[in-house]
Amino acid sequence: MRSKAPTFPTPVLLTSSEEVARICEKLQNEPFVTIDTEFVRERTYWPELCLVQLAGTEDVVLIDTLAPGIDLAPLGALLAKPDCTKVFHAARQDLEIFLHIFDRLPASVFDTQVAAMVAGFGDQVGYDSLVGAITGRSIDKAHRFSDWSARPLSKAQIAYAATDVTHLRTVYDALRKQLAEQDRLHWADSEQAILTEEKTFRPDPRRLWEKLKARTSNRRMLGILREVTAWREQEAQNADIPRQRVIRDESLLEIAAVHPDTVEALSRIRGVTRGFAEGKMGKGLLEAIRIAQELPESELPKAPSKSDRPRPSTALVALLRVLLAAKCEQHKVAPRLVASSDDLDLIALGETDVGALKGWRRELFGLDAQALVRGEIALAVVDGLVELQRVAEPAS
Repeated sequence: MRSKAPTFPTPVLLTSSEEVARICEKLQNEPFVTIDTEFVRERTYWPELCLVQLAGTEDVVLIDTLAPGIDLAPLGALLAKPDCTKVFHAARQDLEIFLHIFDRLPASVFDTQVAAMVAGFGDQVGYDSLVGAITGRSIDKAHRFSDWSARPLSKAQIAYAATDVTHLRTVYDALRKQLAEQDRLHWADSEQAILTEEKTFRPDPRRLWEKLKARTSNRRMLGILREVTAWREQEAQNADIPRQRVIRDESLLEIAAVHPDTVEALSRIRGVTRGFAEGKMGKGLLEAIRIAQELPESELPKAPSKSDRPRPSTALVALLRVLLAAKCEQHKVAPRLVASSDDLDLIALGETDVGALKGWRRELFGLDAQALVRGEIALAVVDGLVELQRVAEPAS
């Protein structure tokens, strides 16, 4: 599928509140607007927004969000407009930024990376690759790692940033058309529903300990890990610094294991300086440890584990994986969108409350997967392709 990319006007850099208000009011009347952002995050917890790129039918603009006194409220109003679709590619970081700035997510979001997976362009296809596949054009990557916080922006930087929203209009049109022809627009809507939920971008701090994957089933240790990880998250947000600069993961794991209760003991933890242990953060960390130590057993977390369920047959899971690949090849959809490894394990065990057995996934893969587990179908190779064959019932 190749679409001819239209010619867009020269991008305009906006540095005043009046310009932002004018263009956002105009773009609210568009059926869709393509959006991208440039930001830096190396030294902060929250992304520092440096640039917002917008493209409509007649306009390509870049909002300099670092311009002194600039008011972004009109941009927030545009993002909240429900009858104007906001088109992003790989939207999660952009949406996180806008949620932090405006305290609400944009309405009516379309993510072309998700849509491309549904349409059959592969797993997490990059913007450059997608533009190339649809328009035949290549994107100059020279300014990909620019320092977008430095001013003034060069003409080359402005031109590069504009390509992220100009070609996106063509990509969006082409994907919408292809998904409509495939009768998969509802698939894409289903996959993008997670982008409308604030909890996607604001995880519970008291669940973040699970990501550290502590190799223990000691509930007291896990309770300490939960409390100190939640404490770190709050400190990082309050100070607007990366969580690893507050205290590193490996230090939290050691703290959970040895549970220091004094400044002296805390200062002996790897990565913890004497100054940190004696300071305000050290006192807060020791308080989090104390709280965890005093929790009753019933309030301590349990180790996330799959050990409570039987292990599925490795061979059966392998067959399900082949079936998944074959069905996704046939229907031209990315396998990771249809079923996860955990889904395959559960299906092999005969479970029914599985994501791959619901909605459009059930029709595409789930019903055949269950039939394979029951021994009702078999996999065969015909002319170099994997096909399904009904297993004949034994004669009575």
